[in-house]
Amino acid sequence: MTSQWLVALTFVAYLVFILAIGLYAYLRTRNASDYFLGGRSLPPAVAALSAGASDMSGWLLMGLPGAAYISGLSSGWMAIGLFAGIVLSWTTMARRLRIYTYGLEDALTVPAYLHRRFNLKHPYLRSVCALFILLFFLFYVASGLKAGGILFEAVFEWNYRWAVVIGAAAVISYTLFGGFLAVSWTDVFQGLLMSLALVAVPLVVINSEGGFTASWDRLHEKVPELMHWMSDNTGQALGIVAVLSSLAWGLGYFGQPHIVARFMAVRRPEDVPTAAGVAAVWSLFGFIGALSVGLFGHLEIQPVLSDKESEQVFMALVEALFHPVVAGILLAAILSAIMSTADSQLLVSSAALSEDIYHVWFGRETSPEAMVKVGRWAVVGLSLIAVAVAMDPESKVLEVVAYAWAGLGAAFGPATLISVYWSRMTGAGAIAGVVVGGLTVVIWKQLSGGIFELYELLPGFVLSAAAIVIVSAVTKCPAAVVERHRKLVG
Repeated sequence: MTSQWLVALTFVAYLVFILAIGLYAYLRTRNASDYFLGGRSLPPAVAALSAGASDMSGWLLMGLPGAAYISGLSSGWMAIGLFAGIVLSWTTMARRLRIYTYGLEDALTVPAYLHRRFNLKHPYLRSVCALFILLFFLFYVASGLKAGGILFEAVFEWNYRWAVVIGAAAVISYTLFGGFLAVSWTDVFQGLLMSLALVAVPLVVINSEGGFTASWDRLHEKVPELMHWMSDNTGQALGIVAVLSSLAWGLGYFGQPHIVARFMAVRRPEDVPTAAGVAAVWSLFGFIGALSVGLFGHLEIQPVLSDKESEQVFMALVEALFHPVVAGILLAAILSAIMSTADSQLLVSSAALSEDIYHVWFGRETSPEAMVKVGRWAVVGLSLIAVAVAMDPESKVLEVVAYAWAGLGAAFGPATLISVYWSRMTGAGAIAGVVVGGLTVVIWKQLSGGIFELYELLPGFVLSAAAIVIVSAVTKCPAAVVERHRKLVG
């Protein structure tokens, strides 16, 4: 049996296992709370691993290793920013958000939470939030499907566009039926597989080179231009704009609806510190492993990968170092990363479309069963649009992720974070923050040169927060809303 067939059989076995979990979750899904938040029943470790796996996506095994392969240690600033964002979002926001969303008539989505937080009589905030979610998640889901296309094209030599379609079908299948429970429990398995892959691959390279010290010394000899934190691969010193842009990635965690959903779904508020610890440890290993894969790829891969091929460094190392069966398992980790994020994003987008647009504008008396049906149809429709966006084989995974990450982080991060702390924040301030943050990212992305080289998430986040504070200061928050805030979160 050829090595390619062995890898293929491993992939098939993996998909069967994942679909079995989806079927089990389908049997436990009875209403919208089950479908969109798993009935708020996630144990802390499950919530943490699910948040991490749904966050990391294909970029942890493709985008970040590719950046490290091309840029070296200077790409580590991004990992530092992301790690700080994970720790801070769990420790500053998760517990309060869990308490608040449950106390506000079991709010299932970020738009629903913000709407009820300010006791608004109109649906405009909720609908604006849902529209930004749909806009940016289409790009985010497309980046995952694109990563799947690259994976299947490289491993099986399939046509790229057919590979995208097949990957999308796999994701849709278990998201469609299982909902949040299927997504969360498969994320645990996928998160563990991802961490195993990211630890195993660099360790094998290090062992083959005679230990860590010998490997590190050889890297300094072979690619000295990549071994400096404060310079790029041409030897040019990193400017303050480059460093701030990399660190700013961490701000995105406060506004990613698919990650925030895990904060809302934790079993009890008291479980949040444990979940935060698990999330920190898992992500630390993941980031170190991803950077190591990119760097140590220079010791094993010949010929040198081009800039366009750099995101295939993990796949190239796996195929070069491992038996086909083991390679199949490790390559399935990429599929894990892709599916664990795309499914979560599809689910949040589905919730936004069904709960925050359809239910608000067209179905005020809709039954729970009908809402689940609408949510499932939304998954199919959104997936088809994302497939169309992913059909361009020339764009890079990390670039598509960066835009979607910035848009969501700037639109929702300041509004969500400030809302759980500032009792006098107003609904008008929230609308201003969401609109200013989202539009800043869209406009900033179209400009270039000078200050506009700064990653659009940072100005978007800052301007959104400023808009919230200014508008809230000149509008009045009802006394009942202020008092309810103080009672719920203290």
